[in-house]
Amino acid sequence: MLLKTKPADVFVDRHNGPDEAAVAEMLRVIGVESIDQLIDETVPAAIRLKKPLNLPAALTERAFLAKFKGIAGKNKLFKNYIGLGYHDTQLPAVIQRNILENPGWYTAYTPYQAEIAQGRLEALINYQTMIIDLTGLEIANASLLDEGTAAAETLHMFHSLSKKKNATRYFVSEQVLPQTIDVLRTRATPIGIELVVGDHRTADLTDETLFGAILQYPAADGAVYDYTDFISKAHDNNLFVTVAADLLSLTLLTPPGEMGADAVVGNSQRFGVPMGYGGPHAGFLATKDAFKRVIPGRIIGQSIDAAGNKAYRMALQTREQHIRREKATSNICTAQVLLSVLAGMYAVYHGPQRIRQFASNIHALARTLDAELHALGLEQANEFYFDTLDIQLESKELQTAIRQEAESAGINFRYFEQDGTARVGISLNQNTEIEDVQDIVAVFSKVLGRDVRQVAQADEVEVTWTDNLIRKSEYLTHPIFNSHHSEHEMLRYMKQLENKDLSLAHSMISLGSCTMKLNATAEMIPVTWPEIGGLHPFAPREQAAGYTEIFHDLEKWLCEVTGFDAVSLQPNSGAQGEYAGLLAIKGYHDARGDQHRNVALIPASAHGTNPASAVMAGMTVVVVKSTEEGNIDVADLKAKAAQYADKLSCLMVTYPSTHGVYEETIIDICATIHQHGGRVYMDGANMNAQVGLTSPATIGADVCHLNLHKTFCIPHGGGGPGVGPIGVVADLAPYLSGHVLVDADGRTAGAVTSAPWGSASILPISYAYINMMGGEGLTQATRIAILNANYIKARLEEHYPVLYTGSNGRCAHEMILECRHFKKAGIEVEDIAKRLMDYGFHAPTVSFPVAGTLMIEPTESESKEELDRFIEAMISIRKEIAEVEAGNADAKDNVLKHAPHTAATVLVHDWERPYSREQAVYPTEYARSYKFWPTVSRIDSAYGDRNLICSCTPIEQYTDAEEKLVETDKGPSY
Repeated sequence: MLLKTKPADVFVDRHNGPDEAAVAEMLRVIGVESIDQLIDETVPAAIRLKKPLNLPAALTERAFLAKFKGIAGKNKLFKNYIGLGYHDTQLPAVIQRNILENPGWYTAYTPYQAEIAQGRLEALINYQTMIIDLTGLEIANASLLDEGTAAAETLHMFHSLSKKKNATRYFVSEQVLPQTIDVLRTRATPIGIELVVGDHRTADLTDETLFGAILQYPAADGAVYDYTDFISKAHDNNLFVTVAADLLSLTLLTPPGEMGADAVVGNSQRFGVPMGYGGPHAGFLATKDAFKRVIPGRIIGQSIDAAGNKAYRMALQTREQHIRREKATSNICTAQVLLSVLAGMYAVYHGPQRIRQFASNIHALARTLDAELHALGLEQANEFYFDTLDIQLESKELQTAIRQEAESAGINFRYFEQDGTARVGISLNQNTEIEDVQDIVAVFSKVLGRDVRQVAQADEVEVTWTDNLIRKSEYLTHPIFNSHHSEHEMLRYMKQLENKDLSLAHSMISLGSCTMKLNATAEMIPVTWPEIGGLHPFAPREQAAGYTEIFHDLEKWLCEVTGFDAVSLQPNSGAQGEYAGLLAIKGYHDARGDQHRNVALIPASAHGTNPASAVMAGMTVVVVKSTEEGNIDVADLKAKAAQYADKLSCLMVTYPSTHGVYEETIIDICATIHQHGGRVYMDGANMNAQVGLTSPATIGADVCHLNLHKTFCIPHGGGGPGVGPIGVVADLAPYLSGHVLVDADGRTAGAVTSAPWGSASILPISYAYINMMGGEGLTQATRIAILNANYIKARLEEHYPVLYTGSNGRCAHEMILECRHFKKAGIEVEDIAKRLMDYGFHAPTVSFPVAGTLMIEPTESESKEELDRFIEAMISIRKEIAEVEAGNADAKDNVLKHAPHTAATVLVHDWERPYSREQAVYPTEYARSYKFWPTVSRIDSAYGDRNLICSCTPIEQYTDAEEKLVETDKGPSY
């Protein structure tokens, strides 16, 4: 017997779903001889790459993890007391294992289909309640990208609300975190807002050109101020006031809401989320109830389902960018759901007493350290502080000596100048122990030539703040924060919530434009390594040699994939990547003296965030028509490009189109824009249909954002985290985002996010994916994605018309199914979406980009068996619709209108529906064997908006231990 040797464990075979036999059968159904033929009939020859991707050879999972362990080991884990909004913390192991490392949580999609997302929605309600309680305000959103983003969003919000006609200036305390000021300046400048940075104690609030102000609490140097009088004077002069606050300090300090603040923003990182060299972390924004209709981001609200039972869903402005487009108040379409869930669970697990104790211990140790440094003859500038000391030094030379000694001891402080003197900032954290204080004192003692004294732990420390600064109100009083403090109870609570949510662990999520592909376990493993999570984003760069290597390699590889010359990894969402890309274009035009170039041409079919981002970048949106075939109307584009030639800034285009077609005119379209002096921005949402076959540079684009949480396998996390880096051609590279605190490779443009490299700690996921796939594997993934989509199309098009196809009748990686004609029978596309839940599937994208349709994207990761189960479900639902069309089922009282069906719905004594219980909940044999049960019936969103409740149900409603029994489903409201 002759044995042949070849690699037996190839990662690409793990990533791609169909095996060789399945591929052959799928090709037969489609009607082609090979994948090559299918690709030739799908992707226009003019845009095909001329050579394969030049990427490192693919590694096995074992080989990659061994390699990456070495890279991560180049990062140095120092004790970090730098502060500035980032602090060492401890994520409880029970939360790390059962949420952060659990695909049941991290592979779920944004909860647009609320009936199968009740667990995540409850977790987000907990988070919102935590933020509301601690800030002392009335309403909070479900998280934003980071603190800087949250601060910038309130600037926009209050500018739009201001009634002062000529107010275009915004006061910023000089003690706001420097990275936040950087982001504020980036966001303010394009829309004509001037920042006035100064001392809040001497600010002239009577200036009629001011519309608002932002303060930091505690301040960047650690000082704690009572802002009550400032806020009162600001309100007397019709100014809105935002306070950026440290969440943990608010367990001891009077919350800004009680001082009168209109909004409170910040970062929930120190509630158990690792620093991760800058992210991802859940920023927060709380405000007054009066602003609930304009608050940016997502709000989770309580409503009722068809049976009258409590149910959660996204409230008010959900997906407003896709409705209001350029009139949207924000381009935010990504929250940091997984991270806000972690922070909220941290509060649930620890409860108000333990969290307050963490804060008390930190302050007590800070007081002890202050006394010890005072005994050494050092002067500490902050009269009142929470966790941060501001040490004034005699000279810059002394500061340098302290830094050298500290770093040799594995310690990082903050080094800065203020009021003409050299300073050392020391911010203590949850993990600080008395031994750490001893080590800090030892550093100063050695530099000053003093004997090192033994530091003693104080049993009690008196708070010396003024009475106005001491918090007296209660917080986290709801039972949810007082019921799960043992690990067993916490474990069960998280599992109960997990069981309410459908994720990729259950079945395919075929969302068009969202690319819900495999997030391989090997890719996820490094995320929780301390070498990845333990670094402060403003630590000296030489301590982050491993991260530097990751950034360098990933930028190089993404340049190869896109065909571009430079990449910025800073944007931490796709929408933020859009914005950063447009700023690069704006920076290019401005540098050439073309400040008047401010018109953005945007196709009618574009993502809703495109026009919102353009307006934020100071541009005027001009819409380009679409043809009946769904393509860009080239004649209209050329006419408008000529009409606005003197003002043309850019075209924003998605490729393949949002309609799932490779438009063959794309090169001509890009050339037209260049002919008239504009640049081409390509939305990378559909990059999963390009990698290895074509590229943004090949079609003629100048800049493109990449959704790493789509094409490059970072999981959606239930609605975030995301990463949206941008690639650019050479002449746009100088205008990529920089950072005020870190030299981001010499870039001088302003930051778009708080951390220099955005959500750095999840970049290893994409790094792993590219490493283990290699160039051939990435290309094969694209080919299989197109194969899977065309297979679904071939099997479903006789049941559901496919709206748009290419010249050869092929779709790209996704397709749009026509469902509008079902309206004649009273069936809406929403009914199909809800009925799919009974079959165990999440609905495809509903009513985008065409209202009343379904957009399906299977990705390459789904096997033929899973595709067939989904196809069979769709065909079965079509037969159910046919029953209504034929009059054999009532137009209102039918299995689609009552979907989804819960266990409580069918477990009633008297079943009075005109269809059987079995048809309701076991429509297929697979559903019978592997049933996923929605926990609520169809939710009444309108009721929830009319009766807005965005926090945990008030305690008064918990007077009875038992909640009412679930009633029989009454069906939806008509």
